[in-house]
Amino acid sequence: MFFRKSQSEAAAAQGAAARAGSAITVAMTVNGKAVSADVDPRTLLVHYVRDGLRLTGTHVGCDTSQCGACVVHLDGRAIKSCTVLAASCDGAKVTTIEGLAQDGKLHPMQEAFREHHGLQCGFCTPGMIMAAVDIVNRKGGTVDEATIRHELEGNICRCTGYHNIVAAVRAGAAAMGGMRQAAE
Repeated sequence: MFFRKSQSEAAAAQGAAARAGSAITVAMTVNGKAVSADVDPRTLLVHYVRDGLRLTGTHVGCDTSQCGACVVHLDGRAIKSCTVLAASCDGAKVTTIEGLAQDGKLHPMQEAFREHHGLQCGFCTPGMIMAAVDIVNRKGGTVDEATIRHELEGNICRCTGYHNIVAAVRAGAAAMGGMRQAAE
């Protein structure tokens, strides 16, 4: 788990605030913008993002960390936002699916999902894309099919579009690798 405070410190502070019935102030950077709000200490990051910030691209699929529809990046690493308290993200940098596109241009992974029809109903797509970007950031632009399939095991597609998802991730990885080379 990725926490700013130790789990015991965060749990103690949240427990005290919950018993007192008070909200706590949480400040973080979401998609490059500073945000701050008073939240119930028990608020999950996924609900803070969706309900508090109205960034509804991050989906709530299971609330049990099974499906991966809620994947966002916390300080540059993919996490399932249904398992993290917003309070533990105080001071963090969060990127949601809405934060990937830049200047009206889709991120290469988003474009690859579009080009390779790496979606069917689209419900899992934001989480798949966020997880895929993390895979490439950790593993590089030449990830193979077996690695992609293994790394996406925590993301469920209800429509069984895995073949196209894997093709999209491979194409997105290659495009992201090309971006890195051009920047160097």
